[in-house]
Parts: sequence; C-alpha cells; structure tokens
Amino acid sequence: MDNHSFKYIEVILPLPLKRTFTYAVPLPLTSEIHIGMRVVVPFGGTKMYTGIIRLIHTHRPDIVHIKEIVSLLDDRPILRRPQLKFWEWISTYYQAALGEVYHAAVPAGLKLESETQVRINPDFEPTENLSKKETLVLDALSDGNIVSVAELNKWIETKNILPTLKSLFEKNMVEISEKISQKYRPKTETCIRIAPQLLEEKKLKYLFDSMNRTKKQLHLLMTYIDLSDCLTTGKKQQDVSKKELLEKAGTSDTVLNTMLNKGIFEITRKEIGRLDYTVSKTTPPVTLNPLQKKVLNDIESQFIHHPVVLLHGVTSSGKTELYIHLITKALSDNKQVLYLVPEIALTTQLTSRLKRVFGNLLGVYHSKFSDAERVEIWNNVLRRQSYEIIIGVRSSIFLPFHQLGLIIVDEEHETTYKQHDPSPRYHARNAAIVLAAMHGAKTLLGTATPSVESYHNTQIGKYGLVTLRQRFAAIQLPEITTVDLKEAYRKKQMNGHFSDTLIEKITQTLANNEQILLFQNRRGYAPVIQCGTCGHVLRCKNCDVSLTLHKVFNTLNCHYCGYTETIPITCPECSANTLQAKGAGTEKIEDEIKTLFPDAHIARLDLDTGRNKKSHQTIIRDFELRKTDILVGTQMISKGFDFTNLSLVGVLNADNLLNFPDFRAHERAFQLLLQVSGRSGRKNKRGQVILQTSQPEHTIITQVQNADYIGMFESQCAERKQFYYPPFYRLIQLSVKHRNEHICKAAASQLADDLRKIFGNRLLGPNSPLIPRIQNRHIRQLLIKLELNLPAEKAKQFINQSIDSLLRQPKLKGIRIIIDVDPN
Repeated sequence: MDNHSFKYIEVILPLPLKRTFTYAVPLPLTSEIHIGMRVVVPFGGTKMYTGIIRLIHTHRPDIVHIKEIVSLLDDRPILRRPQLKFWEWISTYYQAALGEVYHAAVPAGLKLESETQVRINPDFEPTENLSKKETLVLDALSDGNIVSVAELNKWIETKNILPTLKSLFEKNMVEISEKISQKYRPKTETCIRIAPQLLEEKKLKYLFDSMNRTKKQLHLLMTYIDLSDCLTTGKKQQDVSKKELLEKAGTSDTVLNTMLNKGIFEITRKEIGRLDYTVSKTTPPVTLNPLQKKVLNDIESQFIHHPVVLLHGVTSSGKTELYIHLITKALSDNKQVLYLVPEIALTTQLTSRLKRVFGNLLGVYHSKFSDAERVEIWNNVLRRQSYEIIIGVRSSIFLPFHQLGLIIVDEEHETTYKQHDPSPRYHARNAAIVLAAMHGAKTLLGTATPSVESYHNTQIGKYGLVTLRQRFAAIQLPEITTVDLKEAYRKKQMNGHFSDTLIEKITQTLANNEQILLFQNRRGYAPVIQCGTCGHVLRCKNCDVSLTLHKVFNTLNCHYCGYTETIPITCPECSANTLQAKGAGTEKIEDEIKTLFPDAHIARLDLDTGRNKKSHQTIIRDFELRKTDILVGTQMISKGFDFTNLSLVGVLNADNLLNFPDFRAHERAFQLLLQVSGRSGRKNKRGQVILQTSQPEHTIITQVQNADYIGMFESQCAERKQFYYPPFYRLIQLSVKHRNEHICKAAASQLADDLRKIFGNRLLGPNSPLIPRIQNRHIRQLLIKLELNLPAEKAKQFINQSIDSLLRQPKLKGIRIIIDVDPN
C-alpha cells in the first residue's frame, strides 16, 4: 500500500455495537498508523471515544461525509494481531459485540472518553419562562465555571440532566462542549541532579572550595555524589530521588532549596511505575519425588499427542510443584506462561510461593489492582519488560502475550471462570484453550474434581488424561464424618447451627493447637427477615428476592442490585415488633462460634471482608502464620489453599448445595464438598471433616465420603444423556428483559414461537427464572438444546435474525435480549 495515499481505517469502539466504523486518516498521519493502535474519534453528535484500529485500507466508503480521527494516541500498537483474532473468536462464539470484547479486554486507563461539560453563556438574557430544573441548572452555573454533566447530576440530584441542558442550549443560555481526559498517568517521583556545567573538574573543585563555610550544603553535595556515583559514570548527570537524598543526608528542604536557587542542583521528574520490581532472591524448584517425576513425564508424553491435558490429582497431591517444573521448562524454551486461578484470594498464597522460584519474572493481574497498575502490567507484558509468567483470574486471557508456550488452568472445574454480566459472557477455561491453540501453546487443566465436560473430553480422546491418586508424602485423604441434622435437632444435640459432634471436634482441635475451617456458602448474617406475626418477608424494591441482613453494617442488602436500607424496628405491613432473622450466613456463624469459643482467634473470609487485595492478603497470611485459630468463610476458602496446621473442616449445612434447582447442582455439590474437605490434614497427619446434613444417605454425600469421582461422573453422565444436557448437547440460553411484565411475557412468547419454527422441541420455554425480576426488569428465559453435530454458527444466525425482527417492532421498545452461549 502506498503510504502517501489517502487512508481509511476500521475502528472498534468500546460500545455494545456489532460493527466497526470507518474514519479517514489525515495525510500527516498516514505513515504512522498501524493495526492495534489507539485513535480518538468523534462519534454521534458530540462524544469522542478511544477506538482500536482493526483494519487499514484505501477504499473510500460510499458515504458523503467521512469523519476524520481526532488524534493518534500511540507510537506503537497496544494490541497485537493475535489478540484481535482472539477478540473476533470471543465475539463470534459468545455472540458478543466486538466493542463489548474491547471494553472487557483493555484496562480502563487505556480508554480515553470525552466528558460532556457545560457552562453558562455569558451573553444570555434572563427570562421568566424557565422550568424548575432549568432554574436549578442556571443557579449551579452562576459562578461562570465549567462543570461536568456528572457533577451537575449530583448537585441537582437527578439521574439525567441532559434533556434540561438541551432545552437551555436551544435557548442559547448555556454552552456545551466535550473534553477528553487522560485516565492513565505514569507515577513519577521528584529527583535531584547536579547542574551539568558543574561536572567539569575545575568548576567542581571551585564549588567545593567555596562551600567550606556552608557545612550542611557541602554534606548534601557529598551525599548526592555518593548516591549518584556521577564522578565515576563518565561524568554524566545522574538522577537521585529527592526523598532518598534528604533522608540519607539527614537534612531539610531548606538546605536543598538554597542549593537549587544557587543553580547547583536541578529538579527533574522520573517515571518510577507502580509495580514492585524489587529484586528478590530465588531458589530452584524442589526436587520431585518418584511418583511426581512419573506424572510429570506422563504429562509431557500426553502433550505430544494432545494440546490439552487434564491433570486429575487428589487434593494435596503436589500439583503446584508439577506446575512449577512445567513453567521452568517453558521459560527455558523462551516461552511465556499464563497461570489462571478462579479466585483473587488464591493469588496471594500462590504468588509468594511462585515468587520464591521465579522472582521478578512473575506478574499478577486481577481486578483488585487499580486501573493504573493494570495499565502498567499490560505494558510490561506487551513490551516483554520483565514478566514472563502471569498469574491471574479470567480477565488475564486478554493480556498482549507474544510467545505463549503454556497455559495452566488451576481448579478448572470452578464456575467463577464463567463471566455472567456484562457481556462478553465467556468461559475463561474454554477461551484459554482456544487462545493457546492460536499461539501453538499447550494447555494443562488441573483439579481434584474435574468438570463433567472436561473429563468426558478425556474419555472420547479429545484431551489427554494424567491421574495422580496419592497425596504428597502418602498422607491419607481426610476422614469425613456426617452428622444427621434431623436427628441432632430431634435429640436437642444442637447449639445454634453447631452439632455437639462438631463442637467436640473443635474443642479437641484447639486443645492440640491446630486450626479449623468452617464452611457456610452464604454471606451476610441472615438471608431472610420475616415478621413473626403476619409472615411478611422484607424484600428488595428492585428485585424479586429477600433482603439479606448484614449485622456488621446494620443494613439489609440486596445481593443482586446493591440496594440497601436500614433495618426497620417494626414490620412495614402490620407494624408488629416481631421481625425475626431466618437462616444463617457467615456473619452469624462467626458470631455463634465466638460465643462458643470466646478465647479463640476467629476471622471471616467472604466477599464482605475481602473487598480489596490487602484485606485478602491479611486474612490469609494471619491464618498461615497461625494468628487465627478458626476461619469462617464461603466457597472462597474451599479451593487451592495450603495450610499446614489445618486439621479440621466443618461444613455447617450441605443441604443448601444439594437442593439447588440446576442440572449441575449435584456435580457442584460434590466438587465443593470434596474441595473444602481437601483443605484438612495436608501435611503432617490425616485430617477430619464434619459434614452436617439432613440427607446423610444422599448419593452425593456417600460419593464425597468415598472420594468417588468416577461414580459421580458416571451417574451424572447417565442423567444428562437422558435429558439432553452437556456434555452430550450444547446449550444456548436467551433471557428476555423489560420493565413491564406484560411486554416481557409477550416478547418472550413471540420470540419462542418464531424460534420453534426452526428448532422445534429443542426449544424450551419461555419460563420464569428462579428470580424473575432483577433491577426492576422482569425476566423470561428460553433454552435451546443443540446436538453437537449441528452447525452452531448457523443456529446462532437464526437466533439473531429472530431477535432483530423482534426488536424492530415499535410496541416492544425497551426490550433487552441476552444470549448466553454455554450457560453455567
């Protein structure tokens, strides 16, 4: 292509739009643009966005007026071509707009967006024909300052001030403009350097002679020379941190300012970044035992024939050490490694373990980092500055890798690998397998409780399989004892939610100076607040769900839309003073165990206590260091942790898991119960698990007690084959949403009628989901079950045609339809 010819680019915008948009490139920039660079472009009336260049061409579109790009933000691409290919696969397979993939993939700090600003027109003439809102806006702008629309919304306490602003603009009373703000700013520090002319030998000697009477200044100069070593580095200016210089010299800003005024020193700003690049001492990987060596050889042999291998290893079998040896091998081949984990909490313990071996080659990436930190990690990987291994959660698959050689998906069965909202609704495990294939890399799936789909793929020869049935150092799997809750309540052998058996075991464990894990898969204090007089249940005003009591915050919270309210003193229906908390979450379990064991050190790990990366780290580290005796938590504590002194696990109520209305409920109950049990007795002796349930004879409970994964797998496969579920069929779920229930029902019924003409009895619904209204939107769902040999892309095409036809109808305005491929 001629670099001097006029060029056009196809741009991806971070908006839920399925297509790209064409922009013209100004002639001065035609030789500088490349695919994967960011450009600022106008969109719509006044807005501007950061777009990604997807394609460069010279074919002028058949449009009268083609908008030009506003600016080019990069001197080199921030996105690599393999990533764009990966984005396109995510978009096509999961039926997401390419703009939605862009929005999810790229850190917010790299996406500039214009902000609508408004100020009063200095020439406007007051009029009496103003609405109340218009008067409020003019009052807010009366000082003449430029104010953002977001600030105006807050001041005037309204959700949308734009119609009012439009009215004032048409009356020539306000001026509206757009301002682009840079979200990411490099972190810098103030540095000091010596004036360049003073590095000449004669001038430096004269300076020393002239400072005989200013001892503090002379000392500061000598300290600078010592820290900068400028006299032995080719007499070049060297930057020294101002903070370090003053601390080392033990002097004040006053002395430094005097020397700055004299022209002895100069001030500079130096980019230092937010990432920790402290050089840490590394140790080689530990030597594997004979069984681990055999398993490692088996994995490498399987990789010869299968790009994807499943490592089915019991809990505490040493899978992480195998991962470390595989990572070492990949690094020796000059390849990068992605190590996926399902929970942010897991990165804490794993990071310290991997850092000991890999040092600064290891980077961590997840949502608890600030936007600026994520930008710097992105750039580090893009430029291969230091990070060759990334450990992170599902969003890590979008990082700009160059030479991926290995992807490890730890705890591959975990549901948190599936993104639910917003779009793209991808499954990170399945997407990682595709990403690895695009790089010619291998994928290792590791778990003690494989997903039924993954294990099925090993049985049909799609994946390789390596099994590790023995725990490290031949320690036995924990002894699992069930407690029949029905009998315990009948015989009055319960204290709150604790059976006498569990209390006795906790007492013994504490006496042995060992630690305890208590599992309750529900956060908050109580899931239901009910009136004892009229039976009224306090519910969310936006969702068809009960409010959860959070005693610590003294609030009632909705876990679906975030709505909160204070706890009423009386029932809002009958005014009786008989409101009662029903059920138990982790907060209540924590309260009860503190009452039963007041001298024990107790902590809680759930979404409420682990909201940022530091709180996660503190809770886990305290348990590792044995500062905590008893840790109460949700499923966050069930996976991947390795605590040497943990000898007892208590499951407060397994029935919540068994009775959930989902075809995967029994599989997930088995996985969760076996995983949390596996935290016990991992190093020195056999652990114990007390499993409280009202169904001790349930098949899943028996299979958990016997660690019978194959039994669970075979029984689940038999059921799923009979009722047309994965892994034998593919699922696509459609959710129809609208604020009006009747419109929602009508739209769902019409969509079902249209799709049934194509899919017949493969289509189920429309049905109401478990929670039929969330965020004031009523929901109806349709489910399509497709045979694996049917062309999925053709099916998706039919679905989109039906949806597009439906959305064009004026009477169904406001309808939202969500496509979820492979719902989890």
